Amino acid sequence: MARPEMKERFAEQMHALLPDQNDFEAYEKIVHTSPPNWIRCNTLKISPQELKKRLEKRGWTIFQPAQHNPEIMRITNQLGPGELGNALEHLLGYYYVQELSSMLSVIALQPLPGELVFDLCAAPGSKSSQLAAAMQNKGTLIANEVKLDRLRILSATLERCGATNCIMTRDDAIGLTNRLADQGIKADRILLDAPCSGEGTLRSSPKTFLMWNHKVVDKMGRLQKKLIASALRALKKNGTLLYSTCTHSPLENEAVVDFALKNFPVKLETLTLPIKTRPGVTSWHDETYSPEVTKCHRLYPQDNDSEGFFLAKLTLLEELA
Repeated sequence: MARPEMKERFAEQMHALLPDQNDFEAYEKIVHTSPPNWIRCNTLKISPQELKKRLEKRGWTIFQPAQHNPEIMRITNQLGPGELGNALEHLLGYYYVQELSSMLSVIALQPLPGELVFDLCAAPGSKSSQLAAAMQNKGTLIANEVKLDRLRILSATLERCGATNCIMTRDDAIGLTNRLADQGIKADRILLDAPCSGEGTLRSSPKTFLMWNHKVVDKMGRLQKKLIASALRALKKNGTLLYSTCTHSPLENEAVVDFALKNFPVKLETLTLPIKTRPGVTSWHDETYSPEVTKCHRLYPQDNDSEGFFLAKLTLLEELA
C-alpha cells in the first residue's frame, strides 16, 4: 500500500512554518514513520524508580529524557505486538501509554494538591489521570466529556489509574463552564486541550493525511475561540489556563491565544519545558499577532521524535462576570 502524501495546501502550510528546506524535509520524513513507545509512570500507584526496575526485569530498555520529570519514559527496544498494552504493569495502572508531547500540558499547568481543577475535554483520560497524579488525589478534579462512548473510556481510565478525586461530567464544555461561572464555581486551574484538526498526529494516525481539510481548520479555530472565552469565565482571579492542541495551524493556535490576549484581562506566561520546543509565530498570511505569542510553545515531530503539539499558559488578571 502506497504511503499517504500531504495534500498540496497542507504541504504549503508546513513549508511556510518550516521555511528551511532541510527542516521541512526532516519533518516530511518523520511523519511517515511510526512514533516510538512512550509511557508515563502513574505515581498514584508506583514510583518511577520501582516501575523502571520492574520493566527492566521484563527485558525492556527504559530511557528517561527529563531529569526533573522521571515519570516520562521511552521504551527503546523492540516490543512484540500487544506487549505494551498487555503487560501486567499496564493492566494494574502502573503506567499509561501516552505520547511525549501529550504529557506536557499537565507538566506546564502545574496543578497542586487541594486545588479545584477543570479538564474540559477530558477523554480518553490521559491528561485527567495525569492531573490526578500531580494533585496526589487531593482537591477536586472535574473531568468533562460530551460524548457518552468517550465518557465510558474516561471512566475506565480513571478507575484503572486509581484517580479518586475526580467528578466526571457529560456536557458541552462551553455550556458547562458558563453554568459553573453563573453559579460562582470557579477553578484554580483549567486544562483546555481543545478539539482540533489533528495535524500533529500524522505519525500515529496516517488517515489524517487524507482527512485534512482547510475548512475544518477554519471551523476549529472559531470553536476554539468560543471555548477559551467561556473557559476564562470559569477561572478565578490569578488562576491559570493551559491551552493546548495537537495541531500546527496558527489559526488554531496563535490566533486563538491572540484573541484571548486582545479581548480578556490575561497575560501569557513564560514556560520552561523538559524538551525542545520552538516559539509561537507572530504573523500568518495577512494577520499579525501580539509579540507575546512568542511565549507559546510549538513542538515539531523532528525535534524530539514525537508527535506535533502546541501549548500556551495564560493567567487571568481580573475575574470575569
